[in-house]
Amino acid sequence: MSLLACVTVPDGATARTLAHLVVERRLAAGVNILPGALSIYRWEGKVRKSRECLLLAQVSRTAWEDFRAAVEAAHPYEVPCIVGMPLEKGNAPFLDWIAQNSLPAGQLNE
Repeated sequence: MSLLACVTVPDGATARTLAHLVVERRLAAGVNILPGALSIYRWEGKVRKSRECLLLAQVSRTAWEDFRAAVEAAHPYEVPCIVGMPLEKGNAPFLDWIAQNSLPAGQLNE
């Protein structure tokens, strides 16, 4: 099964850096970057508002922990939003592509 991972970042440069990192390491098959997200959240006892970018990454379940760890290590936030949601249904060839191109660290499928 595959996951759709959502990650918020502060800006486009960080979004591109993280997207390249996980795709080059084959931890994610692909990443969509959606700029211009408006986030409203509670942090340190205050309601805050920030412009962010949202990353939507296609990740295999087997690569999830390595994906999460890589993003967390490279992320500038103290508590980054990194969540994975199962893809229950989808275009079978697309889901196969995710499985073939998102692998646990150290496993290559060339």
